[in-house]
Amino acid sequence: MMRALLLCLLLATGAVLADEHEHMYENKEEVVLWMNTVGPYHNRQETYRFFTLPFCKGPVKFISHHPESIGEALQGVELEFSGLEMKFKEDKAKTEFCSIYIDDEKRKTLEYAVQNHYWYQMYVDDLPAWALVGDFGEGRGEHDEGGDVYIWTHKKFDFGVNGNQIVDVNVTTGNRVKLATGVTIHFTYQVSWQSSSIPFEDRFDKYLDPTFFQHRIHWFSIFNSFMMVIFLVGLVAMILMRTLRKDYARYGREDALDDIERDIGDEYGWKQVHGDVFRAPVHVMWFTTLVGVGHQLAVAALAVIGFAIAGELYTGRGSLLTTVIFVYAATAPVCGFFGGGLYARMGGKDWIKQTALAAATFPAFVCGIAFAINFIAIYYHASRAIPFTTMLVVVALWLFVIVPLTLVGAVLGRNLTGTASNPCRVNPLPRAIPEKKWFMEPLVIVLLGGVLPFGSIFIEMYFIFTSFWAYKIYYVFGFMLLVFLILVVVVVCVVIVCTYFLLNSEDYRWHWTSFLAGASIAVYIYLYSIYYFAFKTKMYGAFQTSFYFGYMLILSAGMGLLCGTLGHVGANFFVRQIYRNVKID
Repeated sequence: MMRALLLCLLLATGAVLADEHEHMYENKEEVVLWMNTVGPYHNRQETYRFFTLPFCKGPVKFISHHPESIGEALQGVELEFSGLEMKFKEDKAKTEFCSIYIDDEKRKTLEYAVQNHYWYQMYVDDLPAWALVGDFGEGRGEHDEGGDVYIWTHKKFDFGVNGNQIVDVNVTTGNRVKLATGVTIHFTYQVSWQSSSIPFEDRFDKYLDPTFFQHRIHWFSIFNSFMMVIFLVGLVAMILMRTLRKDYARYGREDALDDIERDIGDEYGWKQVHGDVFRAPVHVMWFTTLVGVGHQLAVAALAVIGFAIAGELYTGRGSLLTTVIFVYAATAPVCGFFGGGLYARMGGKDWIKQTALAAATFPAFVCGIAFAINFIAIYYHASRAIPFTTMLVVVALWLFVIVPLTLVGAVLGRNLTGTASNPCRVNPLPRAIPEKKWFMEPLVIVLLGGVLPFGSIFIEMYFIFTSFWAYKIYYVFGFMLLVFLILVVVVVCVVIVCTYFLLNSEDYRWHWTSFLAGASIAVYIYLYSIYYFAFKTKMYGAFQTSFYFGYMLILSAGMGLLCGTLGHVGANFFVRQIYRNVKID
């Protein structure tokens, strides 16, 4: 009985919005206009519920919206029914739907919105549309005091239909009315339907900007990065192979000498640290944790890019963010496998603590920043404030999905790859590190290690930043995949060169150095984000500024962990190869 009742309830509630979800309509069937958020144009993430401004709804009764996805909730989507009556393929003449009396408080609120270029977003059949709240009087600038302020009171909706599907929507505002205390403002709307030849699957193409994303500069940057890869690979092959051949020849001559001649000989180079090169680094638990997280981020990034290429995730509200969250959760075993296996090979004993760190480190970092920004959003009453129920969903996802999967990965990693097989034995006592020139110090190598990797992606960073912080939809994920692969090659080549120079100066602390040399790209990305904020945007206010720099910190840290792991993987392969091919007494 309860199952039947539940089924009837689902069918009854689903029937209201079935057409919106299926995108199929019958003639004169209801079409729902959702009002989303309103906010300043220059602060894309500073948004508020539409009806926080003193606007009024139409006469149609309330219709509940379907449950939001976790991506929609985190992105501040706040769909509210407009109350406007619209019927599929039924034109509607100019009709008044509500009116408001402007008192002094409402006038000040609307004037502030107009002065700060507030605009709002609407959705019809999952297609977005935008409109400005109002405008200034003639001769008045946005920062001028006094003067007249106007709001738009009429909306004209032009729909394009192909068969029984909506493929286009345009909103035009009109009837500019002066704001003044003590007047009543009447709001009207008009609906027009026209046939369109746009295929349903191409209806989002109008929101894309191929002239921006497929500009010659974008193609040139890809070509430039590709040439950098060829140069670096050639440089690594030429310098390292030629130098290593000389090193092997020199070490071979030294092996032919007797002990007395070898002792008085001029011994130097990377062979001298063979007894320490596979010594576990300091803070081995944190090191293996970060490497494990980096492996997870690399696999998750490739998976998300692949899903975005195959599924056009930009067409759905919050689809990309939802995909990122669930892909990250699904790839948790990767973190446990690589981090736990490496921890076991380096002699770590407290593997449960290491697994807990691996499961909690990056989520705690991201959630800590997000929740700090959330307090500011709550203070501003912004729609970006994360609901408490969404917080519970995120915590449950971590506790019941990420933690168990990380544990499973750690157990598999310890059992399958936990046995060390180093080409050289580790000496009981660490070798003293000799003095070296300043440019061979690990700190200098680390700082210089991120320059070329950042140079290979900074043009793509501009397009990504513009998509996220301005009003562009990023859709060229094929470009992103190509740049990602170029970044992998550049990071590996650069870190291999850095590792060789470090070992050749008889400094065996290559584990952290190789990781941090790749991870230093995070510093350059964050510095670039500061430049972008100062010179490429017009953002203002505490909320938008904290939101920008907080999430740029998350992006930079994630890229740092990813590239640091790539660097260590390449350096580890290189070190094992060179010490496997040399005779050690």
